[in-house]
Amino acid sequence: MTFEAPLDDLLFNIAAIAGSDEDPDVTAAVLGEFGRFCAEEIAPLNASGDRESSHCEAGQVKTPKGFREAYAKFIEMEWQGLVHPSEFGGQGLPRAVGAAAGEILNAANMSFALCPLLTDGAIEALNHFGSDEIKARYLPDLVSGRWTGTMNLTEPQAGSDLALLRARAEAQADGTYRITGTKIFITYGEHDLSDNIIHLVLARTPDAPEGIKGISLFVVPKVLLDGTRNAIRCQSIEHKLGVRASPTCVLEYEGATGFLIGRENAGLEYMFTMMNAARFAVGVQGNAISERAYQQALAYAETRVQGRPVDGSANTAVTIAHHPDVRRMLMQMRALTQGGRSLAAYTAGLQDRGETTLAEFMVPLVKGFCTEKSLEVTSLGVQIHGGMGFIEETGAAQHYRDARILPIYEGTTAIQANDLLGRKTLRDQGATATRLAGMIAATEAELRNGGAEAQAMADRLAEAREDFQSTVAHLLQAGPNEAFGAAVPYLMLAGNLVAGWQMARAYLAAGEANSPFLIDKIATARFYIHHILPETGLLRARATAGL
Repeated sequence: MTFEAPLDDLLFNIAAIAGSDEDPDVTAAVLGEFGRFCAEEIAPLNASGDRESSHCEAGQVKTPKGFREAYAKFIEMEWQGLVHPSEFGGQGLPRAVGAAAGEILNAANMSFALCPLLTDGAIEALNHFGSDEIKARYLPDLVSGRWTGTMNLTEPQAGSDLALLRARAEAQADGTYRITGTKIFITYGEHDLSDNIIHLVLARTPDAPEGIKGISLFVVPKVLLDGTRNAIRCQSIEHKLGVRASPTCVLEYEGATGFLIGRENAGLEYMFTMMNAARFAVGVQGNAISERAYQQALAYAETRVQGRPVDGSANTAVTIAHHPDVRRMLMQMRALTQGGRSLAAYTAGLQDRGETTLAEFMVPLVKGFCTEKSLEVTSLGVQIHGGMGFIEETGAAQHYRDARILPIYEGTTAIQANDLLGRKTLRDQGATATRLAGMIAATEAELRNGGAEAQAMADRLAEAREDFQSTVAHLLQAGPNEAFGAAVPYLMLAGNLVAGWQMARAYLAAGEANSPFLIDKIATARFYIHHILPETGLLRARATAGL
């Protein structure tokens, strides 16, 4: 089926949820054109790229047919630079607009979108921590998309435990470093889309302290400034469950020339900027694949004829969209997708306004909640297709397979939950969580000024907020094993609550609905509040019952 960017909802969220002050006409024009480009140029490569996959021959990676041409058009139209600084050739648009564009691209083709996603993270890290010389050398070509970027953390013996990294960096007389070691799971670590690949690599200098305090960050380009190939070899690419068109590489650094970023032994601090950007972007990927699965399931349900309606309104078979349980599943998919989208938009708005503490609290929610729920949404998409959903030709299975990586890479759900609990809740003794609860209570008060429907939504939101506050209070007093054993239920509770809060804000913003979109928005908000938000009670029980 064809893909269409959900522009109405994206634009609604940018204005009403993110609170962006960007010119709405400019935003609509940019996203409208980007949506057209992705629908026409990128989305048609999704299924074919999955079937063909990337492949590696003698260290050279070839992406599927059509990817090179599509990427050339992507950089020609300067899409990579949407949110990046104008001084390096970017357009400097708000992050809320960038998140919307990221969702469009990932919904069109997540395997393709992973390349720009990693480049965005590399730009973020170099812009924050690179020297003026490093910025001038690398950022213009990264921002243009002529070069792409990667993040090199994981090694065979060190998955998420970066304290175990063994890659070595030896200082040379000319101020460069000689990088040696093996890195695995490197997304787009080798490919044929761009002129150069700029690797950001974590490694240890010979006299570095043990553990995470002895890690440094280096820029290691595939091609050096004199045009020679650096000593980096792609040993192989992985054969994966999903996102098969995206090459996931094993890279061997064989004395490659690297350049130190910032100070020695401060690499993890620097890389965390890139990781945080990537984690937020992966949460957006969850919303994107949910949107793609919903669109496909809806189109199938509106054309698949099977069974008579249970209410006797027709004497012949009707499309399955008439059947109550199919309508329930479609509403579940739509509400979870729009709830996750509003959560991401709200977080991007906080970032745009510089509300750092609250934005940082939200990032693990965006990453953890939106990716976990993408599994539920894509699974429902398969279910609506019935047996046809289990057959690859329909495409529903690809969305389900592609979604499965999202709760894993860039930090598993448990890693996000540990971050939320340890750094974002326990460290400040629940101060940020308490502030958040107060903001939600203010929305409850707004709802109570409305009619019976709004007041019922206020009651549901208050119950969920109380589940959150009770859970926070319990975890502040719990021992470490009990608290961290409850971290994932806590994250899912908090993510559900904040998404539900944003849907309540959307309900208020819709006001007197005067368009089909706003009528549907109100119905979706109502469904979220009464069918999904009450799950906070179960999550509270899980988080407070102990192991």
